[in-house]
Formats: sequence, structure tokens, C-alpha cells
Amino acid sequence: MAADVVGYSRMMGEDEAGTLAALKALRAEFIDPTIADHHGRIVKLMGDGALVEFASVVDALTCAVVLQRGMSERGRDEPAERRIAFRIGINLGDIIVDGDDIYGNGVNVAARLEALAEPGGICISGRVLDQVKGNVDVGFASLGPQTVKNIEDPINVYRVLLDPADAGRIVGAPKAREPGRPWLIAAVVALLVAAAGAGLWYHQTRPDFEPAAVAKMAYPLPDKPSLAVLPFTNIGGDPEQEYFADGLTDDLITDLSKISGLLVIASNSVFTYKGKPVKVQDVATDLGVRFVLEGSVRRAGGRMRINAQLVDAVDGGHLWAERYERPAEDVFAVQDDVARAIVAALSAELTESDRAALDRPRGTRNLEAYDALLQGRKHLATVSRKNVEEAKELFEKAIALDPNYARAYTNLGFLYWHEWRLWGRDRDRNLAKAMELGRKAVELDDRSAGAHLLVALVHQYRGEHDEAEIEGRKVLALEPTQAETLGNLGRFLKASGRSEEAIAVLEKAMRIDPHHPPDWIGWLGQSHFRLGRYDEAIRILEAGVAEHPDVLPLQLYLAQSYAMSGQAEQAKAHVAEVLRLNPDFTIDAYAAYNGVSEVPRNIEIDVAAMRRAGFPE
Repeated sequence: MAADVVGYSRMMGEDEAGTLAALKALRAEFIDPTIADHHGRIVKLMGDGALVEFASVVDALTCAVVLQRGMSERGRDEPAERRIAFRIGINLGDIIVDGDDIYGNGVNVAARLEALAEPGGICISGRVLDQVKGNVDVGFASLGPQTVKNIEDPINVYRVLLDPADAGRIVGAPKAREPGRPWLIAAVVALLVAAAGAGLWYHQTRPDFEPAAVAKMAYPLPDKPSLAVLPFTNIGGDPEQEYFADGLTDDLITDLSKISGLLVIASNSVFTYKGKPVKVQDVATDLGVRFVLEGSVRRAGGRMRINAQLVDAVDGGHLWAERYERPAEDVFAVQDDVARAIVAALSAELTESDRAALDRPRGTRNLEAYDALLQGRKHLATVSRKNVEEAKELFEKAIALDPNYARAYTNLGFLYWHEWRLWGRDRDRNLAKAMELGRKAVELDDRSAGAHLLVALVHQYRGEHDEAEIEGRKVLALEPTQAETLGNLGRFLKASGRSEEAIAVLEKAMRIDPHHPPDWIGWLGQSHFRLGRYDEAIRILEAGVAEHPDVLPLQLYLAQSYAMSGQAEQAKAHVAEVLRLNPDFTIDAYAAYNGVSEVPRNIEIDVAAMRRAGFPE
């Protein structure tokens, strides 16, 4: 709590060092412990002002009474000119949660009530009186309806009578009931201890909102609600909990992506904003969405606090905001609540499949297993052999803690598949292990798109194309709007010789994930190339090379496309780039590596183009 002290400027002018020392001691010895004893949260400290939030209005008033009576007792022996006194205002109303901050009309009213209080006094709104009368040993005197700055309707204000002899008394009555809208989200109490400067509280309201310009968005807005979930901020101060905040974000995106009536931007793209000060308008413009979800999480001592708010970036409105104070093991229930609240706030149209996805039980209720899985995924932010080994241990730990955790089997299976694909060690064993884990995950959860995708990819790289197609179709039916799944499915369709389908799937994936991996650009360009659309392939691949000049497949597919379009010099230039990146590259090596996973017709098309471009045999 930061206190805006009555006469603070005068006291600082007379004795700055002494005033600061006195306030510091007062906070440490009395103010902060009193707030903590009454379950308050200090939201903001600003010079000599503070904003404190309570979940109970009775706690708020009781705390304020203890503070004012205590300050009166403490200042009894002080000279009048050095006596520290506060004004306090208390309001009950809706707030907007912004990270660890709060603002909105509920806070603004509290600030105005404080300004009406006398030194050492407390003013409350009529809403507060309705809840606290008879529950706190004080009385109340009506000041009548008060018109205050920047608040449209008059407020019925009461002065708190601190003399114990006045306990239970209510002097006077309001001439009109204080107007106010129903609680749409959650009513929270803001206890404001501050001086009367109106300008000080400017920061509690957002500056004029400059809306995102729809015409300037990187992508046209779709004909359904579009949403970006920004990475939840870890506000606990413990960097070791960063993975938990990231995992919460990722899971929420996954949950919402299953709703066909929404377009939800992929984790890969929103995490480019992690740790950066960004405006929701800029995020909306960059990603081509209308709505942005912001949030924060604090986890400590077996408990967690999660804040979230949904903002309309086009008009600045706040559609929904909520705070969850729960035991850490309730994380699954909170995820479900947030997902349902967002779907409701966006008025998304739900199919039967969507409802089933929202109602579907989570893969585990074992918090330790879930925690191990999140830590394992965090290790894969950068794929290296060391990180893969550490992730593998954590996924195995998750399975040991919950042997029925399908998601853990899927993640572990993908690690073995990546080992087979990237490093070539123990190739037969790794591919077999990936299949074993994928099938186990499917057995545990037949509706897991990730598990079916893993099985499809292993079939594909074994050359079992019919079996791969069966699994691929299941993936598309189960998870039609999840970017990572769609991207991998696009690769599968491309390799299966279904270039037209691959293009549709990859374009959808790239819209959902605007900061997509360069591989997706290559697969899209290659699919156009194999259909003979050389100009379109060149357009796509040149844009990819401009951003990722050292990605070999992009240079390779460009060389092929230029060669088949009759542009020999451009083809030779990109052949040189491929050989710069891999001096050992040959046509035979390419055909041998891809000959199993790609259908024969694909290899024939590729080899003919590489020969025309001038690659070494």
C-alpha cells in the first residue's frame, strides 16, 4: 500500500529525509502487516499513494478502520506539523485486471471517495454500506449524493464514524439509490489510501485508446471471431516458474484452437511477443485478429493466482476479465473455466464436436505429471541433443506418475521421431520406439490428433502410405484448426503426392501461425512446383529466401522451379547456394533420403528438375 499523506508536499519540503524515513518505518511496522492480516493485496505504490485490493468488502473496511485508529494512536504524541494522516476511500465495483494491475470505474470511484474524506477519515459508497452494515463496529453518516469528476452518475457517499460509541448508527439516508450496473464478471473491493490530488490517479485509467486499423492489418479479418492469446506473464518473481506460465498459455491456445468457430493464433507466433512491451492494437494489426487475451500467473506455496482479460483491439472495449485464486492443483479447472468464458464472451458458434471438445476430460489430473510434461516441453524451445535427453527424462517421469497420460506418450514419441529424423543415430530403434509410443497414446486416447499424427508420420517414413493416409484423415477430422498439427499434416500430404490438398492445409496453417517455420514456406512452394505452377512457386520461395537465406530446402526448390520455368541463370544461382550450404549435396543422395517417405512420382518430378538445374549426380 502506498499512502498519499495529507500535507505530504509540505512535509517533504520541510524535511525530505525525515519524512521518507518515517513513511518507510510506518509501512514496515504497521501498514503492510495490517493489510496482510486482512487479506489485502497491494496493487500499486506511487510516491505517497497506494491502491489495495480485497476479495471481501468487510475485510477492506475492517482494515481501513484498524489503520485509521492505529494512525490516530501513533500520532498522539507527535507535533501537529509532523503528524502523518491518511484519507481513505472504499468502493465495491467491477474492475479490469491488467497483468498485476487493476483499473476501471470501480477504482476511479474509490479515488473520488478518498478525496471526499477528511484527514484521518474514511468515505465509502452506498454499495459498500449495503454489504458491511452490522458487520463492522463503526457507524455511518450520509453525505448524500455527490457529483465527482469523470464519474457520470452521482454517488451516494457515507462517512465512517470511527468512535466505538457510534457503532451500529446510520445517520441520514440517501435521497436516491446509487446507480450502478449489475456485476458482469466479479465484484472486488478496492481500498484506496491516497491524498486528494486528482491528477495522481490518471494512471488508473487507460489513456485514450487508439484502435487497431482494420485496413492496415497484415491479414484480412476472418468471418468469425479471431483471437491472439499473449504469453501469460510470470509475476511470481521466480524464474523457475516461467515454464508454468508458458505451459498455461500454450494449453489455453490448444483448447481454444479446437473450437471451429474461432480463429486462434498459434503459440509459435504469439510467443514472439514474450517479454516485450506491446500494445494490443499492434498485436492485432501484426497478426490480423480483432481480440487479444492478456494474462498473468503467480504460483508459490502450493497456490496460484491467474489474471486474464479479453480486449477488443478495434474499439478498445473489455469483453471479459477475471481473477482466479486457487490451490495449484486446480489449474485444470481454471483452464476449463477460462476457455469457456472466452468462447461465451466472443459468442462463438459451437458445433456438437466443439461442445464435445470443451467437455472432454483432460489427459491427467495428476499435477506432478502435468508439471513434468510442461518442464519437458520447455526444454524443447531449442532442439539440441542435450535438451532432447533432458526432455525425455521428464516425459518418462510424467508417464511414471500417470501411466495413462496419453499426451506424455505422444510427446516422448515425437522425441524419438525427431532423433531418427535429425541425427540418424539408432535409426531403426528410434522409429520403432516412436511408433510404439504413438500407438500407446492412441490406445489411451483415440481422440488425440497429436498421437494419430505421430503414427501417420512413422507410417509415411516407412513407406506405408495407405496406413499413413488413414491416420492423416483422422488428424484432419480431430484437429482442423491447430497450426502445428496442420503444418505437419501439410508435409504429410505433400509427401503423399496430394499437392492440392497440401496447399490448402498449409495456407490455413500459415494464416493461424503468421510467424511460421520456414519449412512450411518450402513445403507450400514445393507443392505448387509439383503441380507445374512455377511462377507461384517462385513468388512464395523468393519471399522465403529473402527472410531465411540459409535454409537449404528453400534454395533447392527455387532452383528446381527456375529450371522448369526456363530461367537457367537464376536456377544456377540457387544451385550454387545449395552447394554452399551443403558441398556434398547430390541428386542420388536426395533421392535415397526421400525415396521412402515420398511417393515415387514426387521423386521423379524432383530429379528431373534437379538435372535440368545442373545439380551434381
